[in-house]
Amino acid sequence: MKGFVQGADRQQTTLLPECLDDWVDESNPVRAVDVFVDALELRDLGFDGVDPAATGRPGYHPSPMLKLYIYGYLNPPCRWRSRPQHQ
Repeated sequence: MKGFVQGADRQQTTLLPECLDDWVDESNPVRAVDVFVDALELRDLGFDGVDPAATGRPGYHPSPMLKLYIYGYLNPPCRWRSRPQHQ
């Protein structure tokens, strides 16, 4: 994904002794989303921006953006109105 904004390497160690990848459980759905989106041919599916623009600030590749969208759909934010009301 050369020419795009580069994300953090999940294998890189942090200030703590663990890697970022070690913080995510093996059964976490985010791993399935990661593998699923990486297996897609985004260009064939009609996604714009798969090829970086020659000028201007580098944009984000559609792959991590789609991963965020799917993960956000699977984990919606807490809605206060849907919580039971205490009387």
